[in-house]
Amino acid sequence: MILPPLRVAYKRASRSLALITAVTRSPEERLALERRLRGEEEFRKLQRADAVFVSYGKAGRTWLRVLISRVYQVRHGLSERNLIGFDNLHWKVRAIPKLMFTHDNYLKDYTGNANDKRDYYGHKVALLVRHPADTAVSQFFQWKFRMRDRKKAMNRYPGQDTLEVGQFIMNSDAGLPKIVEFMNLWAREFPQLESNLLLRYEDLRADTAGELGRVFDFLGTPATPEELQEAVRFASVENMRQMEAKGTFWLAGSRMRTRDKSNPDAYKVRRAKVGGWRDYLDEVKAAEVETYIYERLDPIFRYGQP
Repeated sequence: MILPPLRVAYKRASRSLALITAVTRSPEERLALERRLRGEEEFRKLQRADAVFVSYGKAGRTWLRVLISRVYQVRHGLSERNLIGFDNLHWKVRAIPKLMFTHDNYLKDYTGNANDKRDYYGHKVALLVRHPADTAVSQFFQWKFRMRDRKKAMNRYPGQDTLEVGQFIMNSDAGLPKIVEFMNLWAREFPQLESNLLLRYEDLRADTAGELGRVFDFLGTPATPEELQEAVRFASVENMRQMEAKGTFWLAGSRMRTRDKSNPDAYKVRRAKVGGWRDYLDEVKAAEVETYIYERLDPIFRYGQP
C-alpha cells in the first residue's frame, strides 16, 4: 500500500500528465476532463471511506475537520499538526476511521449521476449546512481573495473580480441560486441514505461540544466530555486564525494558509459570525435575499421566514 502523502502526489502527477497529453483539446474539453478525473478520484475514495462529510464550500467544513482532528489527536497522542484528511490519521492509528470530506463538486462528472445522490446510497453520510446567505458572502471573499483562476473556471465561477457582494450573492453561477439548488437536492435525497446525520453550522456554534458529540456517536467512536471541551478550545476562531497565520497545518496544503496576512478577508478563517451576511447588505437587498431563501429552500434546514 502507498502512504497517503505519496498517493496524493501520485494522483496529482497522474492528473497533470493526463491534462498535458490532452493539450490539443479545447479549453472546455480540458476542463471537462479534469472534472472527470477529479470525480474518479472521489469515487475511489468514497468506496473506501468509513464515513463521508458533505458540505457546500464555506459552510464550516474546515472548522469541523479541526474539531474532529483534535479529539483524535488528544485520544491517540498525535501532533496538533495532524489535520484529518481521509486516511492520513488512519495510517497512524488504525482505530481512527477513514473520513472523506467533499463539496460534492466532481463525483457526478465521473458517474453521470447528476440528478440524484445514488452514488452515496449505502454509505454513512453527514451533511453540514449553513445559512445560504452566510455561505454566499463567505464564498464571495473566498472567490475574491483566495480562489485560483483555474478553480474559478473549473467550477464555473465568475472570472472577473469586479462584482460587489450584493451582485455575487444573487449570481446564478456562484451565489444563492446555486447554493439553494445544492441544498434542495440533498434534502430530497437525504432520506434515501442508509445512515445519515444533518449538521447545521448555527447549531455547532450554539452548542459546539454537544453537536460534536453527536458527530462522534455517529462515527461509532464516542468522545468523552474532556476530549470535546479540548476540541472546542483548540478550534476557537482566535486559535484557528493564529494557526493559519503560523502555518500549523502546512501538511494540509495551501488551503490552510493565507496568501496575505495583512488582509483579514484573505484568511480561510475569516469571521465565523452567524448572520454576518446582513452586515454587507442594505435593508432592501437583505429582504430580497430572505424572500428568495424562504420561497425556494427546503424547510428541513429551518432557515426561517422573512
